[in-house]
Amino acid sequence: MKRIAFHTLGCKLNFSETAEISREFHRHGFKKVDYKDEADIYVLNTCSVTENADKEARKLIRQAKRRNYDSTIVVIGCYAQLNPDEIVAIDGVNLILGAEEKFNILEHLAQLELNSDTKIIQSELNHNQTFVPSYSSGERTRSFLKIQDGCDYTCSFCTIPLARGESRSDTIENTMKTAREIADTDTREIVLTGVNIGDFGKGSTASFFDLIQQLENLNQIDRIRISSIEPNLLTDEIIEFCLSSNILMPHFHIPLQSGSNKILVAMRRRYKRNLYADRVFRIKSLNADACIGTDVIVGFPGESDDDFMDTYNFLNDLDISYLHVFTYSERPNTDAIDLGKIVPDKIRAKRSKMLHILSDKKQHYFNSQFIGETRPVLFEHVKNGKLVGHTDNYIQVRIDGHTELINTIHKINLSKNKINFIEGELL
Repeated sequence: MKRIAFHTLGCKLNFSETAEISREFHRHGFKKVDYKDEADIYVLNTCSVTENADKEARKLIRQAKRRNYDSTIVVIGCYAQLNPDEIVAIDGVNLILGAEEKFNILEHLAQLELNSDTKIIQSELNHNQTFVPSYSSGERTRSFLKIQDGCDYTCSFCTIPLARGESRSDTIENTMKTAREIADTDTREIVLTGVNIGDFGKGSTASFFDLIQQLENLNQIDRIRISSIEPNLLTDEIIEFCLSSNILMPHFHIPLQSGSNKILVAMRRRYKRNLYADRVFRIKSLNADACIGTDVIVGFPGESDDDFMDTYNFLNDLDISYLHVFTYSERPNTDAIDLGKIVPDKIRAKRSKMLHILSDKKQHYFNSQFIGETRPVLFEHVKNGKLVGHTDNYIQVRIDGHTELINTIHKINLSKNKINFIEGELL
């Protein structure tokens, strides 16, 4: 029985696809082992959003080869699609598969000749309409369900359309079939993932709103979350439906990227800050307890001190719960690298630190509103001797308790605010 190990970098979408590929290997008799163990085949599913992601991929490839010099190394994912020539230069890589070919990995491995040169198999993505459904199954509590792939947006900083092709999705019927497969396991929560999930149904009469209406009727699943949705695609009807649902959680992650309209135009985002503020106001006016997170990029080319302070002050005034802060990273084949004045690394780091501090303040304030209250918590794992889970509105909670509580939902009294989490007691 051949041993195979997987490692995933990047987004929830990558995790769902790795799990789908892993299940296919299991069906063909392979034994799955940890990536840190000795294996016959190592499969690395890569990200290429930042230069750091590329560096991490190169390090993991070298580590795998040191564990077993005779192993076969396969690299898939966005880095493999965008920069295969860089990966070829890494000693020991046997197979590099682009976005269209990663789900055919078994077939390509069977045709791979031992001791041959590195084999690169790619295809043009310009007119790709293939959608492969997938979902993660490594976590007992939560599953990432891929509902959409690719992107038709042309944000000036982003390589994802180059790596994944055009926006596409499956039918609602097929998506529900996959969701029911998850429901037949002991998974309690589904997270809807994709590159641009609000674009679900593009080219058909179906829409993302139609899909979540169907998911509302999914049996055996307690919770559904939306991983991330563009503000211009987050309609009133989606907001209202989610906040009145019994299964969709009061938690929205809405990328902003910049609070400066000037920078938003340079980024080619499809909204201005007033629309973003309106979406936040709409959510909070319907449910003040709802959690709202956002993504922000600092150091975009041409971002002046005034532009950054526009972002800082805009976020400071917004009723949001936390930030994911990203430092701009120059990516080949994007228009942003030719825009405006380059922001020095030291200034990027300073701005990033300011927003991380602001995020802590936002999270502390949001959490503090629920101290003394009781909320349902789905427990997921143990960390430092504490049971860890999340409330419906995405507050991380830690309690003293037995591992038997993992993958169960209980009412918890929220007692101590620790900024990034709340300590609680089981009622």
